[in-house]
Amino acid sequence: MNAQTLKKIGILMTAGLVLLGLWGCFRPTTPGAIASSPILTATDTPVNPQLTDAQTRFSFKLWQHLLAQQKKENILISPSSVAIALTMTYNGASGDTQTAMHDALELQGMSLSEVNQAYANLKQRLEQSDPSVQLKLANSLWGRNDINFKPDFLQQTQAYYDANLRSLDFTDPATPKHINHWVSKQTQGKIPQIVDQVNPNDLLFLINATYFKGNWQNEFNPNLTQNRPFHLPNGQEKQHPMMFQTGSYDYLETEQFQAIRLPYGEGRFSLYIFLPQADHNLSQFYSQLNSTTWQTWLGQFAQQDGSITLPRFQLEYGVELKPVLSALGMDIAFSDNADFSGISDSSAKIDRVKHKTFIEVNEKGTEAAAVTSVGIVATSIRPPSNPFEMVVDRPFFYAIYDRETQTPLFLGSMVNPAI
Repeated sequence: MNAQTLKKIGILMTAGLVLLGLWGCFRPTTPGAIASSPILTATDTPVNPQLTDAQTRFSFKLWQHLLAQQKKENILISPSSVAIALTMTYNGASGDTQTAMHDALELQGMSLSEVNQAYANLKQRLEQSDPSVQLKLANSLWGRNDINFKPDFLQQTQAYYDANLRSLDFTDPATPKHINHWVSKQTQGKIPQIVDQVNPNDLLFLINATYFKGNWQNEFNPNLTQNRPFHLPNGQEKQHPMMFQTGSYDYLETEQFQAIRLPYGEGRFSLYIFLPQADHNLSQFYSQLNSTTWQTWLGQFAQQDGSITLPRFQLEYGVELKPVLSALGMDIAFSDNADFSGISDSSAKIDRVKHKTFIEVNEKGTEAAAVTSVGIVATSIRPPSNPFEMVVDRPFFYAIYDRETQTPLFLGSMVNPAI
């Protein structure tokens, strides 16, 4: 897609998708009937604060472990998408595997029924967005047609996650096309493929697709966009289209960074940009970033007049999360000792966790196809200057965040917007 086409689209989009594949270790069981159950509708009650806290802890724990592997690259993840796919699988885990997934997902003190109801409420609340924002979370199960999946597992995933089972012949070469067609449809074509092939021993794929599209509350004037240098970590400069606007923003400045909130639509969803000061870098910023500092910083933003210069960018990203999740304590789920007896009578383990994301940021908006650290506190806040000037012409951290449910939908590290 060329730059002219992107300009015509005039939207910012992010799509996050997780594919979680279960692999059968032994012989399949006899296929059986799938129990049907009524969908449990989430109420309008607030999202469980325990889940909110768990999501935030998991998001930044996942981010830090992934960052350790890919510090010098552009990164974009949807931690909520990852968490939802894993939590659906958690419904079929037992014994030590269930405990390991419970701990990795930071579900401290929450029962399985509480977790499921909280996610049902969260899905409903997230999708009740304003007219300027589209947000859709879609879940699905794709199972081998000779496997007898447990009725309780299917009932839970259908009732709380709206994930219905599609039974397919995993020996049919066309099977990946069926799965990828669903993926492409849910992400508006932004992620056309998540499954390369289906292996004979595969039992089940659990997929979450998250699609976000939002128009800025205050759009950037495309006539003010011009090429300016973006400073890369290696000292080189690249000319890149930079958007510009002035106004009154939620803004935060410390000795280490500048940060700004750019709202979409009615202001519930926002893009947060964190730019290290010229005498600091992203590595120094990331050494401070965790769930505690994130929540502290969000409470310190204040209205201030100023100007923002922001690169227009588009990014496609994919990663295999199995090594990261193993490091988070879920290694048993990937081993032959895994216990997913709640899914089927076939011995099974998680074989792969694929995550793909897409984002486009431009003048019109955004389209996207998802332990407290002792001694780390918020740095001193600089007295407000009037007006501030924030020129995002070097590597930065960004997040798409829902203030109503306190959910980090997407987290990104932009090192080179020209890629």
